[in-house]
Amino acid sequence: MSKLIKPAIGLFGLLSVLTGIAYPLAVTGIARWVFPEQATGSLILADGHALGSALIGQPFNDPKYFWGRPSATSPFPYNAAASSGSNLGPLNPALLEAVGARVETIRRSDPSEARPIPANSIPVDLVTASGSGLDPHISPAGAEYQVNRVATARGLDAERVRKVVANHTEDRQFGILGEPRVNVLRLNLALDARR
Repeated sequence: MSKLIKPAIGLFGLLSVLTGIAYPLAVTGIARWVFPEQATGSLILADGHALGSALIGQPFNDPKYFWGRPSATSPFPYNAAASSGSNLGPLNPALLEAVGARVETIRRSDPSEARPIPANSIPVDLVTASGSGLDPHISPAGAEYQVNRVATARGLDAERVRKVVANHTEDRQFGILGEPRVNVLRLNLALDARR
């Protein structure tokens, strides 16, 4: 029996070093060499400080900023440790109530409050959470819908804000995958830089 224990312990130690230390270090090193930005979390930096990740949304509720998709994570929005959707079906009264409240918030925030905004004209991504609850993007229609509010709050011409949105609209990946999108954090940072 003791003849078997020594080799088993030796093999356990060797495999622990290979699979627990050498392999993760090699994979991390290759990832940092081949995909340096992604391997470090796709961080957006300013003056050496991380402002956020291009892959995780952030809550914005000031009228001078573009707002992202609502987040269904808990205990706070865009909690990367609790990525999840609400799991509410399309006929669930709780979902209908949440969407209704979001529509009201958007209506109240619109600078042209005098004109009634039909609920079906608000882009769906502004009132529904994504499956992960962390989506950092909105549709170009979602950005366009907010242009007047942001321009008014910043005292800018709406066309100037539209140009910033157009410059930050990403096309489909490889020209065929997904839909055009706007990264909300990058867009808001670009507007802040234009002061």
